[in-house]
Amino acid sequence: MAIEVFNRYENKYLMDTKAFYGIYNRLMEDMELDAHNRNDKFYSISNLYYDTDYHTLIRDSLSKPKYREKLRIRAYGVPEPDAKVYVELKKKVFGLVNKRRSAMRLHEAYEFVRTGRPPAYREGMNKQVISEIEYFLSRYELRPMTYLAYDRIAMFCRGNRDLRITFDTNIRSRRSDLRLEDGDYGEQLMDKGQWLMEVKAERTVPVWLAKLLSELGMYRTSFSKYGNEYKKSIRYAERAEPARERIVL
Repeated sequence: MAIEVFNRYENKYLMDTKAFYGIYNRLMEDMELDAHNRNDKFYSISNLYYDTDYHTLIRDSLSKPKYREKLRIRAYGVPEPDAKVYVELKKKVFGLVNKRRSAMRLHEAYEFVRTGRPPAYREGMNKQVISEIEYFLSRYELRPMTYLAYDRIAMFCRGNRDLRITFDTNIRSRRSDLRLEDGDYGEQLMDKGQWLMEVKAERTVPVWLAKLLSELGMYRTSFSKYGNEYKKSIRYAERAEPARERIVL
């Protein structure tokens, strides 16, 4: 059964392709690939982020309060209308990331978030998580805001599944055609050849990994995919506004 409740610390690092291969080869001495990455192949993750008309959730998150929260529907690849997806509530409290999710069919997920009424319970759903999401939905009027997808390589530490490292690249987004089944495309969020590494651990990072990161000169950074997409959309709107004014004149 897929894990539905996560509590962990997440540290992020940006790097180019050369740095990626350098640390990837070193990590594989102590770690093993996720089952989805058989034969060193990527797997694709697609997300639909929800927010208010005033972008309340992402604006609050970018102000870096001690507590922040987001809601999304997540799929693996491009889902069919009846495919299994996850409705996820992601919170961050004093640096600790808490992610709670429940599986359901894509059309059920859309209707749940739209109406705030959960689908009929069946085996495979998480009642407690659904109740928490239902309460969250009662507090906000949400609509689909952003599509975000990326290609991922993930690995676990041998003998310690609490340590997980992911590498995401080809991060793409769009603010139209906001349905997961509409296709896996969008504008690039980062420069070509950039990678985002996330180190996810329930406790502290092991000493051997801390030494490796120091040796390779890798330092933590702050990077939110949805946050950066939102800031990019603001910059685009600001550039477009003078053009509209010139047309009016």
